[in-house]
Amino acid sequence: MKNKENITQIYMKKFIAFTAILTLLISCGKSGDKGELVGIKGAKWHPEKPFGMSLVSGGSFIMGKSDQDLAGVEDAPTKTVTVPSFYMDETEITNSEYRQFVEWVKDSTIKVRLAIMAEGSPNSADAKGKNITISSFAYNDFDEKNVKNSKSNTVYEKYMWDNYYSIGTKEDPNAYRKLNRKAKLIKDTKKYPDEAYTEVMDSMYLPLEASYNGLRSIDVDKLKFRYTWLDIQAMAKSKGGKRQDFIRTEQIKVYPDTAVWIKDFNYSYNEPMHNDYFWHKAYGDYPVVGVKQSQAVAFCEWRTLYKNSYVKSKKKGRDLVNRFRLPSEAEWEYAARGGLQSATYPWGGPYTKNDRGCFLANFKPSRGDYAADNALYTVEAKSYDPNGYNLYNMAGNVSEWTSTAYDSGSYEYVSTMSPNIQDSKNKRKVVRGGSWKDVAYMLQVSTRDYEYADSARSYIGFRTVQDYMGTKKISTKKTVKK
Repeated sequence: MKNKENITQIYMKKFIAFTAILTLLISCGKSGDKGELVGIKGAKWHPEKPFGMSLVSGGSFIMGKSDQDLAGVEDAPTKTVTVPSFYMDETEITNSEYRQFVEWVKDSTIKVRLAIMAEGSPNSADAKGKNITISSFAYNDFDEKNVKNSKSNTVYEKYMWDNYYSIGTKEDPNAYRKLNRKAKLIKDTKKYPDEAYTEVMDSMYLPLEASYNGLRSIDVDKLKFRYTWLDIQAMAKSKGGKRQDFIRTEQIKVYPDTAVWIKDFNYSYNEPMHNDYFWHKAYGDYPVVGVKQSQAVAFCEWRTLYKNSYVKSKKKGRDLVNRFRLPSEAEWEYAARGGLQSATYPWGGPYTKNDRGCFLANFKPSRGDYAADNALYTVEAKSYDPNGYNLYNMAGNVSEWTSTAYDSGSYEYVSTMSPNIQDSKNKRKVVRGGSWKDVAYMLQVSTRDYEYADSARSYIGFRTVQDYMGTKKISTKKTVKK
């Protein structure tokens, strides 16, 4: 009898549990889906064309030399490959665009220094933000006294402060603390609010003994951008390990090397370009040069962060954008061809002049003659005619960094689907497109070249890409002509 009673009790417990689960499922079905499999609400993705970019619709193409390899390098045999769709900058990143990055890093660096200096200083700023002092730039820490009066001082913020923000990391105890982004920096020395603020601003400049003609310059070595990234390649190939084992931290000096105009050319007078090219407004729309590949990658990371910071603050419920990055070598060549198969140049070819005798790109037409194309150095990024994908200067002006490591025999073994070589140990990185100082051969869409990742040149710039999320709908219905 006891066994039967035990069995009965077990069945009753299972029945009650099943009934509870069934009741839960039925109650969940009241959300309007009528118990049907309709997917989660808000699951549709609405792509947005990034500003200043063009969509390059993916497809297959013949990658490699379509004509005689005049240089005899034999590192680009023909190979049919396929790349997915992506957005690409219509122009090379300009001095003005890169300066936006540098200015953001500079302002953030100053605000961090002001926040550290403000530790323990009494807050003397009033509700309208007047009577500004160093304390106005203090970290936006959790304020337990004002939980009910502030949207930022929530229960969640208290938990994050207690467990993360107030602790930081071993490398940086202030790593997670929030800067006061609303406090505007005071750039006019006549309006500096107090001595502590003045001390912080002074620390950002070169010392007086390093200045001349009464001009003090920012110490560009202090302008560093720090970011983290997940090494997916290493994580996928590993046999174990925690996620945090594959998170890498980078800290990059962001200011371009303006001395490249001197270092790249011996016995040559290029001081005006060294002095003015990056900072002067006259060159704002010209392509930035003197950037290492690591600086180009840092720019991509910042651009992603900058856009998503805006999305989070202004566009509630909207998905974050996926990351900006450097193009792979295959993506770059596919985009440069502009939809033309087996063409020599982005405009087709095989000639570098149009039917009116005008040059179609900025390069060195003949030995010692840089000015025959009406350009001695670089030209504005939106010069000459764009190719079939509305991309400017995919040949000439400046060569461009890619994310691909260079191997002369890579075409023999890389995948035919989105081919790329990501080898952190290989410091030789592919650059494409040729530049203002190169002969026509280097401008061909299939010509491969490389530079060391830690090198900066007066003839190498970059442009960014962003993956196109999703694909177009494909219909099998026949269209009826009326």
